[in-house]
Amino acid sequence: MIDANQMKAARALVGMTQEDLAKATGLSAQTIKRMESIGTERSAAGNVDAIKRALEAAGVVFIPENGGGAGVRLAKPKAKGD
Repeated sequence: MIDANQMKAARALVGMTQEDLAKATGLSAQTIKRMESIGTERSAAGNVDAIKRALEAAGVVFIPENGGGAGVRLAKPKAKGD
């Protein structure tokens, strides 16, 4: 599961507003705002998954907790012919 900080950082990396993410997921902008302000732990798993998929489609890679902290980065562009 991704957390609120990862959501915000991922949106910033790809230049998406909360409204953009809402449109990409079919969720309301208010739902995105709430999840980013109070966290994703109590959010419906389907909503968190929809956000994760939309941000991944925009080029974000989510980095799981690995002792150095969870994070996000941009995906490496695919080489031509991949």
